[in-house]
Amino acid sequence: MARVKRGVTSHARHKKVLEQAKGFYGRRKNTIRTAKAAVDKAGQYAYRDRRNKKRSFRALWIQRINAAARLEGFTYSQFIHGLNLAGIDLDRKVLADMAGNDEAGFKAVAAAVRAAVEKAAKAA
Repeated sequence: MARVKRGVTSHARHKKVLEQAKGFYGRRKNTIRTAKAAVDKAGQYAYRDRRNKKRSFRALWIQRINAAARLEGFTYSQFIHGLNLAGIDLDRKVLADMAGNDEAGFKAVAAAVRAAVEKAAKAA
């Protein structure tokens, strides 16, 4: 039986890992053992942080909406409650963008929220 030389496949596998480690510092970019560990860890961080990014952005949007709502005389929770009462179906991403870039639009939404809250208060 002929002997199997595996240099080609292992070289290809190493090359793939070292390509992924491009830009790393020190031996992490050119020594296969440390590069493989670094690439594996980087993949774990990337997987985890793709989910964490969604949390972080939602928190940022809430902070921006809260700041703009307070200028209109609402707290964040009062504002969101008023949106539900008014039947306005805007997500937090759009509201945060309006709060930062479309002040007149946000004021119009806040006016609708204020009217819905007052109407609910009279009915109760």
